[in-house]
Amino acid sequence: MGKGEHASKWRTAAGIAVSAVFIYLATRRVDAAEMLHALGEADYLFLPPVLVAVVLGLWLRSWRWRFLLAPVAGASARCLFASLSIGYMANTFMPAHLGEFARAWHCSRRNRLAPGSIFATIVVERLIDVLSLLLLLGLALLVFPFPAWVRHSGALMLALVAALSFVLLLLKKFKQRSLAACERLLRFLPGTVAARVRGGLEQFIGGVSPLQRRGHYAAVAALSLLIWASYALTYQLLFFAFGFVARYRLPWSAALVALVITTVSVVVPSSPGYIGTFHYLCQLALGLFLVPKGPALSYAFVLHAISILPPFLLGLYFLARDKISLRSLSRKDIHALDH
Repeated sequence: MGKGEHASKWRTAAGIAVSAVFIYLATRRVDAAEMLHALGEADYLFLPPVLVAVVLGLWLRSWRWRFLLAPVAGASARCLFASLSIGYMANTFMPAHLGEFARAWHCSRRNRLAPGSIFATIVVERLIDVLSLLLLLGLALLVFPFPAWVRHSGALMLALVAALSFVLLLLKKFKQRSLAACERLLRFLPGTVAARVRGGLEQFIGGVSPLQRRGHYAAVAALSLLIWASYALTYQLLFFAFGFVARYRLPWSAALVALVITTVSVVVPSSPGYIGTFHYLCQLALGLFLVPKGPALSYAFVLHAISILPPFLLGLYFLARDKISLRSLSRKDIHALDH
């Protein structure tokens, strides 16, 4: 068994442990009968439009990624949609967002691009996501008094985004110095390994580029707004499906508050498929609006399932279309940036 496989097993074990802890936190002191009643009373006629909203968000992400990738190379939104679906599918069973490596590898395979450069655009995309989340948090703070832990989490994410953005700018501005520093740090490694790491870093720096045109900045901002609007619509439609709006008198801001809090489980690398973390945070968010734990957890289970099922099935379809096995994907996603 190689080092990569050992590391993968440790990451998976750690992810499962995280899931187990949060599943326990979400399910303790929950009345199972109350949960089943909430599931049985839900109006599932709302599910088709919710599915449309989920797939729409995925498609909008493909278009935004197309603008971010344009300075590196051209790629069709349809092709990026396939890579994005595969990455999201892989994230359902891989911890710590390792599916993003599978996404970069598939995109490089389909478009014959350097995977390191593609992965750099994914990092930039995630920075945009966190910034968008922080803007939503700021908007939500105007209409709802968040608990201190949410505000502190927002401050921590802002600090991390600022630090990572600063590092990316330094890498881009001082490319040769960065590569030279990398070589000094890697001088104790075998030559082939050091060269491979240096090549991956060079690819990555090449992918950190300004957008191709000025108008693309407005397009990325508009698409980011639409992406998050599609997510909020998903939450709101399921509120209606479960009858929460009438029963608990949920304000319009409830969907925004729940979206902000539960997205922490998605932005921060954690368990495979965000199982447990997502459910617990969703339950906490709805508890702020006096939704009981049982119905809140039922809502979280349905929301989680309907959020991951479309990209999961689409990812499996695109893997079958491209004749890629899940096992080979699991190996390649971890080592994608080494080649």
